[in-house]
Amino acid sequence: MKDYALLLPILFIFHDMEEIIGFRYFFGNNKQLFERFPKITAVYKDFSTEGFALAVYEEFIPFFGISLLDYFFPCKVLNVLWFGLMISLTAHFLVHIGQSIYIRKYIPSLITSLICLPPSVMIILKSLSNINIDLATIILIPAAIIGMIINLKFAHSLMHKYGKNLAANSDL
Repeated sequence: MKDYALLLPILFIFHDMEEIIGFRYFFGNNKQLFERFPKITAVYKDFSTEGFALAVYEEFIPFFGISLLDYFFPCKVLNVLWFGLMISLTAHFLVHIGQSIYIRKYIPSLITSLICLPPSVMIILKSLSNINIDLATIILIPAAIIGMIINLKFAHSLMHKYGKNLAANSDL
Protein backbone atom coordinates (compact mmCIF):
# COMPACT_ATOMS: atom_id res chain seq x y z
CA MET A 1 0.00 0.00 0.00
CA LYS A 2 2.97 2.30 0.49
CA ASP A 3 3.29 2.43 -3.32
CA TYR A 4 -0.13 4.09 -3.54
CA ALA A 5 -0.27 6.14 -0.33
CA LEU A 6 0.72 9.48 -1.84
CA LEU A 7 -1.49 9.06 -4.90
CA LEU A 8 -4.55 9.83 -2.78
CA PRO A 9 -3.68 13.50 -2.11
CA ILE A 10 -2.39 13.90 -5.67
CA LEU A 11 -5.69 12.67 -7.14
CA PHE A 12 -7.59 14.83 -4.65
CA ILE A 13 -5.79 18.06 -5.47
CA PHE A 14 -5.77 17.40 -9.23
CA HIS A 15 -9.54 16.97 -9.14
CA ASP A 16 -10.30 19.84 -6.80
CA MET A 17 -8.27 22.32 -8.82
CA GLU A 18 -10.80 21.89 -11.63
CA GLU A 19 -13.56 22.70 -9.14
CA ILE A 20 -11.80 25.74 -7.67
CA ILE A 21 -10.97 27.15 -11.09
CA GLY A 22 -14.31 26.45 -12.73
CA PHE A 23 -17.22 26.68 -10.31
CA ARG A 24 -17.48 30.48 -9.99
CA TYR A 25 -17.58 30.94 -13.76
CA PHE A 26 -19.91 27.95 -14.15
CA PHE A 27 -22.47 29.18 -11.62
CA GLY A 28 -22.24 32.73 -12.95
CA ASN A 29 -23.23 31.46 -16.40
CA ASN A 30 -25.78 28.88 -15.23
CA LYS A 31 -27.97 30.71 -12.72
CA GLN A 32 -31.02 28.77 -13.92
CA LEU A 33 -29.58 25.67 -12.22
CA PHE A 34 -30.37 27.21 -8.82
CA GLU A 35 -34.06 27.21 -9.74
CA ARG A 36 -34.11 23.85 -11.53
CA PHE A 37 -32.05 21.91 -8.95
CA PRO A 38 -32.38 23.65 -5.57
CA LYS A 39 -31.25 20.58 -3.57
CA ILE A 40 -28.05 20.16 -5.58
CA THR A 41 -27.23 23.86 -5.70
CA ALA A 42 -28.04 24.58 -2.03
CA VAL A 43 -24.46 23.59 -1.19
CA TYR A 44 -23.23 26.53 -3.28
CA LYS A 45 -25.25 29.21 -1.49
CA ASP A 46 -22.95 32.11 -0.50
CA PHE A 47 -20.37 30.70 -2.89
CA SER A 48 -17.08 32.47 -3.39
CA THR A 49 -13.95 31.09 -4.99
CA GLU A 50 -12.01 32.03 -1.86
CA GLY A 51 -14.48 30.25 0.41
CA PHE A 52 -14.48 27.21 -1.83
CA ALA A 53 -10.67 27.14 -1.85
CA LEU A 54 -10.72 27.31 1.97
CA ALA A 55 -13.11 24.33 2.06
CA VAL A 56 -10.89 22.37 -0.34
CA TYR A 57 -7.84 23.16 1.77
CA GLU A 58 -9.62 21.98 4.91
CA GLU A 59 -10.66 18.75 3.18
CA PHE A 60 -7.12 18.24 1.88
CA ILE A 61 -5.60 18.17 5.36
CA PRO A 62 -6.90 14.70 6.40
CA PHE A 63 -6.24 13.25 2.93
CA PHE A 64 -2.65 14.49 2.99
CA GLY A 65 -2.10 13.82 6.69
CA ILE A 66 -3.28 10.21 6.68
CA SER A 67 -1.46 9.56 3.41
CA LEU A 68 1.83 10.92 4.78
CA LEU A 69 1.49 8.99 8.01
CA ASP A 70 0.64 5.82 6.10
CA TYR A 71 3.63 6.33 3.81
CA PHE A 72 6.18 6.93 6.55
CA PHE A 73 4.68 4.83 9.36
CA PRO A 74 2.70 2.07 7.66
CA CYS A 75 0.54 0.05 10.01
CA LYS A 76 -2.82 -1.66 9.79
CA VAL A 77 -4.80 1.22 11.28
CA LEU A 78 -3.32 3.80 8.92
CA ASN A 79 -3.61 1.44 5.93
CA VAL A 80 -7.29 0.90 6.61
CA LEU A 81 -8.01 4.59 7.29
CA TRP A 82 -6.20 5.48 4.06
CA PHE A 83 -8.22 2.84 2.22
CA GLY A 84 -11.47 4.32 3.57
CA LEU A 85 -10.39 7.77 2.37
CA MET A 86 -9.56 6.34 -1.06
CA ILE A 87 -13.05 4.84 -1.23
CA SER A 88 -14.50 8.23 -0.19
CA LEU A 89 -12.61 10.06 -2.90
CA THR A 90 -13.63 7.53 -5.54
CA ALA A 91 -17.27 7.87 -4.45
CA HIS A 92 -16.83 11.65 -4.73
CA PHE A 93 -15.85 11.20 -8.39
CA LEU A 94 -18.92 9.05 -8.98
CA VAL A 95 -21.16 11.69 -7.36
CA HIS A 96 -19.86 14.36 -9.74
CA ILE A 97 -20.32 12.12 -12.76
CA GLY A 98 -23.87 11.40 -11.54
CA GLN A 99 -24.57 15.11 -11.00
CA SER A 100 -23.47 15.92 -14.52
CA ILE A 101 -25.63 13.15 -15.95
CA TYR A 102 -28.59 14.24 -13.81
CA ILE A 103 -28.47 17.88 -14.87
CA ARG A 104 -27.40 16.90 -18.42
CA LYS A 105 -24.58 19.41 -18.45
CA TYR A 106 -20.86 19.63 -17.93
CA ILE A 107 -19.93 20.70 -14.41
CA PRO A 108 -16.44 21.74 -13.31
CA SER A 109 -15.31 18.45 -11.79
CA LEU A 110 -16.53 16.13 -14.53
CA ILE A 111 -13.33 15.97 -16.60
CA THR A 112 -11.06 15.19 -13.67
CA SER A 113 -13.63 12.79 -12.21
CA LEU A 114 -13.57 10.86 -15.48
CA ILE A 115 -9.76 10.95 -15.56
CA CYS A 116 -9.30 10.00 -11.89
CA LEU A 117 -11.97 7.30 -11.63
CA PRO A 118 -10.14 4.47 -13.46
CA PRO A 119 -6.84 4.83 -11.55
CA SER A 120 -8.76 5.20 -8.29
CA VAL A 121 -10.66 1.96 -8.89
CA MET A 122 -7.39 0.24 -9.84
CA ILE A 123 -5.71 1.51 -6.65
CA ILE A 124 -8.64 0.28 -4.55
CA LEU A 125 -8.56 -3.15 -6.18
CA LYS A 126 -4.78 -3.48 -5.82
CA SER A 127 -4.86 -2.24 -2.22
CA LEU A 128 -7.72 -4.57 -1.31
CA SER A 129 -5.40 -7.54 -1.67
CA ASN A 130 -3.17 -6.04 1.06
CA ILE A 131 -5.94 -5.55 3.59
CA ASN A 132 -6.91 -8.39 5.87
CA ILE A 133 -10.61 -8.22 6.54
CA ASP A 134 -11.22 -8.44 10.28
CA LEU A 135 -13.28 -6.59 12.88
CA ALA A 136 -10.90 -3.60 12.92
CA THR A 137 -11.16 -3.28 9.15
CA ILE A 138 -14.94 -3.58 9.22
CA ILE A 139 -15.05 -0.74 11.78
CA LEU A 140 -12.30 1.53 10.45
CA ILE A 141 -13.27 1.69 6.76
CA PRO A 142 -16.82 2.91 7.46
CA ALA A 143 -15.44 5.20 10.20
CA ALA A 144 -13.07 6.82 7.69
CA ILE A 145 -15.90 7.23 5.17
CA ILE A 146 -18.28 8.67 7.78
CA GLY A 147 -15.48 10.91 9.03
CA MET A 148 -14.99 12.32 5.54
CA ILE A 149 -18.74 12.91 5.13
CA ILE A 150 -18.75 14.83 8.42
CA ASN A 151 -15.62 16.68 7.35
CA LEU A 152 -17.25 17.57 4.02
CA LYS A 153 -20.22 19.07 5.89
CA PHE A 154 -17.78 21.04 8.08
CA ALA A 155 -15.86 22.22 5.00
CA HIS A 156 -19.11 23.38 3.39
CA SER A 157 -20.02 25.29 6.56
CA LEU A 158 -16.60 27.00 6.45
CA MET A 159 -17.24 27.88 2.80
CA HIS A 160 -20.62 29.43 3.66
CA LYS A 161 -19.32 31.38 6.66
CA TYR A 162 -16.35 32.68 4.71
CA GLY A 163 -18.58 33.58 1.74
CA LYS A 164 -20.96 35.53 3.98
CA ASN A 165 -18.05 37.26 5.71
CA LEU A 166 -16.50 38.11 2.36
CA ALA A 167 -19.79 39.54 1.08
CA ALA A 168 -20.25 41.58 4.27
CA ASN A 169 -16.73 43.00 3.91
CA SER A 170 -16.71 43.32 0.14
CA ASP A 171 -14.93 46.66 0.27
CA LEU A 172 -11.68 44.88 1.20
